[in-house]
Amino acid sequence: MGIKKVKANTPGRREATFDDFKDLTKFTPEKSLVMIRKRQGGRNSTGKITVRHHGGGAKRYIRLVDFNRDKFDVPAKVAAIEYDPGRGARLALLHYVDGAKRYIVAPVDLKVGDQVMSSKSLIEIKVGNALPLQYIPAGLPVSSVELEPGQGAKIARGAGNLVYVMGVEGKYAQLKMPSGEIRLVKKECLCTVGQASNPDKRHISLGKAGRSRYLGIRPTVRGTAMNPVDHPHGGGEGNQPIGLRHPKTIWGKPALGVKTRKKRRSNRLIVKRRSKRK
Repeated sequence: MGIKKVKANTPGRREATFDDFKDLTKFTPEKSLVMIRKRQGGRNSTGKITVRHHGGGAKRYIRLVDFNRDKFDVPAKVAAIEYDPGRGARLALLHYVDGAKRYIVAPVDLKVGDQVMSSKSLIEIKVGNALPLQYIPAGLPVSSVELEPGQGAKIARGAGNLVYVMGVEGKYAQLKMPSGEIRLVKKECLCTVGQASNPDKRHISLGKAGRSRYLGIRPTVRGTAMNPVDHPHGGGEGNQPIGLRHPKTIWGKPALGVKTRKKRRSNRLIVKRRSKRK
């Protein structure tokens, strides 16, 4: 992927940068691997907004991506590199020798015509192949990593993400996460060799509010800019501080740094916590 700039005809285009899509080889999705995305606008089945700032956006299809890579020991040829509106990374369309077609998250340097395979045993360690962590050499970057065997990829699926295999000892492999955290994952978990594609995605600047609306992101308004009836932080003439003992959510519950999870989380599989931001 490359990033392009355009003429600054308007203030919004002056800072905006765009994807040039030069790495794509096919611009229409595979019909058998898409489904219609029903837009909920952040509402649940009763019509109540449960996720704020969602709504609108361009119409799109959901691509059915194979995160399990469970078609073992069957060779597949990369037929195309495609765009997915639902994620930053590119998709690779695989044509298996038995006639099946599937999408996977494409790693960097995977090209049309390459042959890939997934297996539970040791196979050639090359970009695009999926195999258990126990066969990955130390220091090799991988992506689309499972947390539990057979569960499907959960880690390092986003554009440019990668995980480093630090080593394998006993029942577990040590992984260095994108956050810097080092944790243990069962060595039978599958991973895809190579970094997830489209690492330049993080450098794209939307440039104007309208491009956020195209993505289905509605405006986020500060509580201090609202009226008292709308938010605990609201009210006052001009710019006023919060005025309360603690920051609150729109529903009056404590916010900013307050633990919200009731589930007890174990540190048993975490070797080193991610470093705190300064």
